[in-house]
Amino acid sequence: MSTVSEATKPETTQGPFYAAVEAAEAFGCRLLVAHGLSEQDAAIMAGCLVRADLRGVDTHGLQFLPQYLDGVRRGLVNAKPNLVVERVTPMIGSLDGQNGYGFVVATKAMTAAIEMAKEFGVSIVSVRRSTHFGMAACYTLQALEAGLISFVFTNASRAMPPWGGRDAFLGTSPFAAAAPAGKEVPFDLDMSPAVAARGKIRRAARRGQKIPIGYALNKNGQPTTDPNAALDGGVVLPIGGPKGSGISMLMDVMGGVISGAAYGGDVRNQFLDYDQPQNVGHFFMAMKPDLFISKDEYLKRMDTLVQRVHAVPTAEGFDEVIMPGETERRLEASRRRTGLPYHAKEIAALQKEAAAAGLPALPVSSAPLA
Repeated sequence: MSTVSEATKPETTQGPFYAAVEAAEAFGCRLLVAHGLSEQDAAIMAGCLVRADLRGVDTHGLQFLPQYLDGVRRGLVNAKPNLVVERVTPMIGSLDGQNGYGFVVATKAMTAAIEMAKEFGVSIVSVRRSTHFGMAACYTLQALEAGLISFVFTNASRAMPPWGGRDAFLGTSPFAAAAPAGKEVPFDLDMSPAVAARGKIRRAARRGQKIPIGYALNKNGQPTTDPNAALDGGVVLPIGGPKGSGISMLMDVMGGVISGAAYGGDVRNQFLDYDQPQNVGHFFMAMKPDLFISKDEYLKRMDTLVQRVHAVPTAEGFDEVIMPGETERRLEASRRRTGLPYHAKEIAALQKEAAAAGLPALPVSSAPLA
């Protein structure tokens, strides 16, 4: 076990360093409470950040906590929103996020959607005045654990040109959906309409790494492997050209236009825009899986679908055919044993936040925990 002071010296080694899941969540909670969140809201947000790290979505994990805390310090994020879902109809709700952390706002919205769906079969909650909510799968997993099918959309700040354009206009707005199965793994999709999320590019810049060609263009519209050039006036690229561009527009319609949130390039960038809150919009839909057939039949049919996917002969270079989310589930199981891996610079930034708040450091190890 390395000492914390050794683990925070990037010049000594690059890591990775490993933190236990429970320790990481407790560390995040302490910092968030120190910045004004309630214990309950801090637990929700820290849990979402760590869940992203568990699933390998470390572009949305605990290492971004310093940036999130900066939002509160700058007065752009409301640490104590009074979140009330207003019923538009018995099965449709609207939520004013009051510029609270998107993790807390989204969890509240999906909780309401789950409650309405259990009573009425299907529900929708639209959200305005929210902020970045991290990994979209956090909320589809929330519904999945309640035995429901779900869809989650959000819009985001400018990062990607519409197909045929050269300037950033669309967000890398994720689309997530999940459907439970019986004995087999569930359908668990979380995807961005961009070739690579901006978080991957920021992570590469933070770690001094290059990005692959095809991720982004620099400010002159040229392909680049330099993450800083991509972030400094550059743009990320949509998957499948017009297909990714169209999906991002759909997220803007469903997340921003219909909710009353910012849209059409007006969502603020949490890392660059410090003059006003983001005003992100979200969309949450939940439904019972047995609306048209019995629950038993639904589960059997889903299991058959999964089994048939797994049984498809593999293409050259592949060992197996898997379901969306299956890789993330395997990684989560592994990281619960070995701990969460972080780069030395990420650990250093987290320990700096703890020291500034007068809180204990995050315990880390230079080797996997198991």
